[in-house]
Amino acid sequence: MITGAGSGIGKACAVEMAREGAEVLATDIDRESARSTARDSGPSASFLPLDVSREGDWIGLAQRVSGGGGLDVLINNAGIGIGGDITALDLADWRRQQAVNLDGAFLGIKHMLPLIRDTGSRGAIINIASVTGIRASATFVSYAASKGGLIALTRAVARQCAAAGDGIRVNAIAPGIIDTPMFGGLEGISPEQAAQARGSAETLVPLGRAGSPRDVAMAAIYLASDEAGYVTGVTLPVDGGLLTG
Repeated sequence: MITGAGSGIGKACAVEMAREGAEVLATDIDRESARSTARDSGPSASFLPLDVSREGDWIGLAQRVSGGGGLDVLINNAGIGIGGDITALDLADWRRQQAVNLDGAFLGIKHMLPLIRDTGSRGAIINIASVTGIRASATFVSYAASKGGLIALTRAVARQCAAAGDGIRVNAIAPGIIDTPMFGGLEGISPEQAAQARGSAETLVPLGRAGSPRDVAMAAIYLASDEAGYVTGVTLPVDGGLLTG
């Protein structure tokens, strides 16, 4: 199951997971985007609308998933980006940022972890964080806080699952500059600043380019697979070497 699967990294995860043989459930607050992703992912994919910030949506989804064969892997990908000066940031926007990026992952784990345990598959949870949660950004303060919190949540739940002996691994991916539609939807900054952020990959990233959503999806496939059976509590940068600078 993938949240925020309507576009970008979430859609790439859905398409590539289906290509690997997984039965995929694509969710997104935008029903039509989720439907499109399921269609592009093939006959093994389905879709459902989901607002990750609403616990009622998660409760309803858990009931549907539990009656449909269970769950092995959860990818918490849904996110929004709000930038701007911290002194000008509305409290409502701060809370909305945390509600989607951090509360959404918390609610996903709260309601989906029991379903993964029920399958007995020793499955995986993968949280899509950001290098901004590791290497702070002066432009995206509230976004950095949400992603830093997500990384801490990942580590804590990984320890909790290990202590429970359920065999479920919990990891995060920290994408760097990835060429996704999210750049066009960034809030609190101008279109020119968004374009500059996308274009800065050539000079900031050691590999000299922005990454693709598929680059992140392939890392998710690894973390979901048996090949990562001894990997838990880590944050895997997929950033072209950005964090080495």
